[in-house]
Parts: sequence; C-alpha cells; structure tokens
Amino acid sequence: MDEERLRRLIDALQRGEVTAAEALAELRRLPFADLGFAKVDHHRALRTGSAEAILCQGKTVEQVVAIAERLARAHSNVLVTRAPHEIFVAIQAAGLPAEYHPKARVVVVNPKPQEGVGLIAVVSAGTADQAVADEAAVTCEALGNRVERIYDVGVAGLHRVLDHYPLMQEANVIIVVAGMEGALPSVVGGLVDRPVIAVPTSVGYGASLGGIAALLAMLNSCAPGVSVVNIDNGFGAAQQANLINKLIAKIR
Repeated sequence: MDEERLRRLIDALQRGEVTAAEALAELRRLPFADLGFAKVDHHRALRTGSAEAILCQGKTVEQVVAIAERLARAHSNVLVTRAPHEIFVAIQAAGLPAEYHPKARVVVVNPKPQEGVGLIAVVSAGTADQAVADEAAVTCEALGNRVERIYDVGVAGLHRVLDHYPLMQEANVIIVVAGMEGALPSVVGGLVDRPVIAVPTSVGYGASLGGIAALLAMLNSCAPGVSVVNIDNGFGAAQQANLINKLIAKIR
C-alpha cells in the first residue's frame, strides 16, 4: 500500500464510507503479504517512497508473475529487473498492464506516466555500457525523476564528454557508467560540483576481470564526491540518485 492509497483509506473512514473493521482488515495487509515462497513488502513504499522491486534472477517465471500481481494491486510503476522477454510475455498474459525496455531488461508493471522532478544525468562511456546505463535511466524515470541520457562519451575521446558539460552542470546528480579501466567517473567528478555515482560494468578484455578492474579504479578515484555501486548495478545507482534528487527537489 502506497501513501496515496493509505490516505484514501483514511479519508474514506472519516467519511463513513468504510467501517473501522474494514479499514483494519485492509491495514492488516499493509506490512507484507506471505506468498509462501516470498514475503511481498507492501510497507516499503511508505518507508522509502518507492515500491518493492522484483529481481528476476533466481526466480521462476511463475514466481515473478505472482509477486508482480500482488504488488500491482497496490502500486504503480512496479519494477521487474533483469527480465528476459519471456517474463514480459508472461506478465502480459496474466492481464497486467506492462511496458518492456529490452535494452535495460526492465519491465514496468502498472505503468503510470508522471512528470519527472529535478534532473538526473546518466552518462555512459561506451556503447557496450548502455544496457547498464539504460537500467539506471529507466529506473530513475519510473521513480518519478527527469532524466537526460549522455551516451558514448568515454575517455578515449574526452572532447565528447566536454561537449555535454553545460547539461551535466544542470543535473542534481550524475550517474556515470563505465567498463574497461573505469576512468570516466573520475573525469566527470573533476568537472562538476554535484554528486557522482559511479557504476562499473563487466565490459572489457581479460584483465578487466569482469568489471573488477573498473570497480577498483572507481573506488580509488582521486576526484572528491564520487561514490561507487556494485558491478553492473544500474538499478542500485538509480535508487541512490533518486533519493538525492528528491531531497534536493524538497529543499528547493
């Protein structure tokens, strides 16, 4: 149950449209729903401002659909991450409205258009990094943020990222996605006066070690104000950026 639905329930109770017993029965379902194989957290939206997301890895198609059905009863823009196309097909077959973003591998269940607040810039080093960058961008948009994508601006051609300097200066927070040697977040962090969230990707040749080289480079960045999430974790970077952007929007 999100905050809007809880307010509607309280208002209905005040107007006498539902009884106290009916309201109590609804509230009993607030903390979580036990599906046996999963405890679906309905309270997360009230605690953190966004509904629980569904990571497809390690789950069967049937489990993902069952969780999505339960979350969609109370929430809009439910995120299903690392989703192959078959998951999207199964969600649609269950009668749930959904949008699929194939590059990001994200399904948005019960999508609800909204005007994005603030500005988050998502910057990627190379074309091969765009899948992770798209996961971050789609997640940010589903959470209600305005997003600008700046793609293929890696350090092999610094003039490309410098061309987007004015836009990066407008953003409240910048997500920078890079594989190989992972140098781009340090470059961006040395150019701007706002938080930079670095996302190492597993893109690269043998000595990149599946993204560990980029991760270590980002953790050792000499540019202040750079934080780092796990390898290929565009979703995690988006959640952090969402919190920062929303806090700044409240202050302003």
